[in-house]
Amino acid sequence: MPGGIGLWGGFLDRLPAAEAVAAVRDVEQAGMGTVWLPEFSGVDPFVRAALYLGATESLTVAFGVATIHARDAEAMVAVASTLHEAFPGRVAFGLGVSHRGLAEARGGTYRSPLATMRTYLTDMAAASGERELPPLFLGALGPKMVEVAATMTAGAHTYFCPVTHTRTVRAAVGVSPWIAPSQMVALDARAGSWRDGPRRYLGMCLAMPNYRSNLLRLGFSAADLATRSDELVDALVVADQPGPLRERLQLHREAGADHVVLQLVPPPAAATVLERVAQGLG
Repeated sequence: MPGGIGLWGGFLDRLPAAEAVAAVRDVEQAGMGTVWLPEFSGVDPFVRAALYLGATESLTVAFGVATIHARDAEAMVAVASTLHEAFPGRVAFGLGVSHRGLAEARGGTYRSPLATMRTYLTDMAAASGERELPPLFLGALGPKMVEVAATMTAGAHTYFCPVTHTRTVRAAVGVSPWIAPSQMVALDARAGSWRDGPRRYLGMCLAMPNYRSNLLRLGFSAADLATRSDELVDALVVADQPGPLRERLQLHREAGADHVVLQLVPPPAAATVLERVAQGLG
């Protein structure tokens, strides 16, 4: 499983495939070892992963995360094992239950997330046979899904969470499971109030009940969520300034993170990514 830091690559889905491949090559040359691919934009993450892996020398692609409502366990085993065979050691495979609205929009039935995930992982193990799979991990927020991640997979990827959540997860799972929190980084933080841009993005995430419930469980108030208070923004986002960014990364590491995924907000153009990487995001 990757260590260090990775780059959340959702912005790549906005680019034509050829431009995205060129951007990924440049990102690797700039020193970033892992690119994370989500699944929500309509771009097939597995096709893009094969393109990115084939165009680079040592880059790792992590899925953050592939939704289990989009394909059955046999189909997930097929794509995971195929990528692992073609690019051994360069794929980390994240799975998630997604959100009720997103799952139902594509015709899925959103039942108990815990029972559904346990059954899915069991079915993947049965379907894999002699095929070798890459390391699996789960997108996990609440304590019960974190437990499933720690006991049935290599670990957990957490999204839209403060450092306190990283610490809580590590305390719950012990030293062995891999933990990879995401960390939002506000671009152009020197221009006016740096919280304004991230505050708009937080509004989109807060439309998802899973994220709201998790933040309430962590002690934020309904008013914090409704107003996207400065306290909430400061907990979830860090300005793209070397001092604060290094400090936030260190806090995640001290809290127990093995790998931190940097998500630049608002989503940047590829040239902006290279500039930020060159400025020392790692």
